[in-house]
Amino acid sequence: MRLSKASLVKILCFLFVISSTKAGSIDIINRCPFVVWAAAYPGGGMRLSPGESWPLRVDGDKPGRIWARTNCVFNESGHGKCETGDCGGVLHCQNGGKSPATLAEYRLGEANKSGPAFYDISLVDGFNVPMEFSPTSPQCTRSLTCAANINDDCPTEWKVPGGCINPCVQGGCGRPANYTRFFKDRCPDAYSFGLDDRSSTFTCPGGTDYKVVFCPNDILQARIHIHNNCSYTVWAAANPEGGRQLNQGDTWTLNVISQKKGRIWGRTDCKFDGNGQNGTCESGDCDGLLQCQADGRAPYTFAEYTFRRNSTDSYSIWLVNGFNIPMEFRPTSDGCRSIQCTADINGPCPMELRDPGGCNSPCTVFRNDQFCCKQEICEPTSYSKFFKDLCPDAYSYQYDDSTSLFSCPNGNDYDITFCP
Repeated sequence: MRLSKASLVKILCFLFVISSTKAGSIDIINRCPFVVWAAAYPGGGMRLSPGESWPLRVDGDKPGRIWARTNCVFNESGHGKCETGDCGGVLHCQNGGKSPATLAEYRLGEANKSGPAFYDISLVDGFNVPMEFSPTSPQCTRSLTCAANINDDCPTEWKVPGGCINPCVQGGCGRPANYTRFFKDRCPDAYSFGLDDRSSTFTCPGGTDYKVVFCPNDILQARIHIHNNCSYTVWAAANPEGGRQLNQGDTWTLNVISQKKGRIWGRTDCKFDGNGQNGTCESGDCDGLLQCQADGRAPYTFAEYTFRRNSTDSYSIWLVNGFNIPMEFRPTSDGCRSIQCTADINGPCPMELRDPGGCNSPCTVFRNDQFCCKQEICEPTSYSKFFKDLCPDAYSYQYDDSTSLFSCPNGNDYDITFCP
């Protein structure tokens, strides 16, 4: 079919209008060493493993927000729940997220139209994951970041599992206060209260493209490979990072970032519902959750680590909360010491320390200053000597550093093996 000159002109004009009213796009990138369930309203949601991205097309005339959800469990139909940022229990969000959540907010506008695009990072709904919100088009270069470790610094009264609540969520904030300064001091680019526009709203020409990066400053420090060599199922636990069922021969790999301290242990004889929310374990139980958000219930053997950027790693095995499963903690490179606790402690465990899940610590049983080191003055006891004789590498009481704390140059990977 031949087109008339008039028809051709109309088509070209239509294409010009489309191209000249281009709305911006946003690439959402997960650089966290853990899975993030990215959320966008409007836009939906997407599971992002470390290193994955999600290109999001946006309507330039409509305002929107982007955030990260953490520790989510969804079924095949996309229904479930998240520890932070949950949006009505669905994978593909149809509304905003539940506090706490670090937010990227925008109204991007369209190219060749009057008026700028607006973008910001907001902590008015609290904080869960560090974030960068940056233009990627050459006409605009102002990058916004909130990369402070707010969760670790969060005052006790604002701490919640997975994040830090901004008190503005509860009462509304129209002006700065002491608690809003806590957020502003750590993330000057971000909104700390509702009317914080002057220092927290930024503009670019309409049609600019952007990226939102979760954990922009996190540097992968090490990988920890957790192996179950036991003849039975172990429910591995890590704080932070969650938990995983490991059948005999299974492995769970954790990506650990620098400057982080963590604890890893095994749980035994666990039962959980389909969502991993309601359950119980005979030893090492963490509030009845598959995905641990806190340390476990004694007795349990645990490995502890601190990985430091441009310095040395420290690692150890602890029996101060008792013993349930033999364990080895081994750096994978030559020249660093492998440590282990492989003795049968449950068999010879003193009667007064025996527990269905293992061998308890004397602190758990007697709860006094002598065994719990509550006064920060602690000496070996007959009980700590019992543990130390069987596992010389392991902490047997709180201040057993001289024989139980080990170090290795940073940048190593590690293996933790249950029943080595």
